[in-house]
Amino acid sequence: MPVSHVQLFSVPVTDQDRARDFYVDVLGFELIDDQRMGPAMRWVRVRPPGAETAITLVTWFDSMPAGSVRGLVLETPDLEESARRLEEHGVTIEGGVQQAPWGRYVQFTDPDGNGLILQASTPGGSRFDA
Repeated sequence: MPVSHVQLFSVPVTDQDRARDFYVDVLGFELIDDQRMGPAMRWVRVRPPGAETAITLVTWFDSMPAGSVRGLVLETPDLEESARRLEEHGVTIEGGVQQAPWGRYVQFTDPDGNGLILQASTPGGSRFDA
């Protein structure tokens, strides 16, 4: 069973408008879709510019309560600038910039409490080199 890439994954939220605005306006993602799926559901899909993998911002999975995602890792070429921008938008950086053998990172949450990590990997670094 060959798998070529991750197409999309779902992040559970309580308010799709608020989540869309956070991922697009604060994180700089591009909005791919925002359309109705019947009378009670909306398909809201975002992704980092140029990325293959998209995120759907969902409200309809009972088994996925809003805020239950942990460890969504996003890469940035400029951690300080990205962290500064997050803070300008009122996002709390938990623990400040942290150092690891594979690079530097910050941790924060989206408006629903989903846990995100923004990292700048060290060129040639590996998470498993310690």
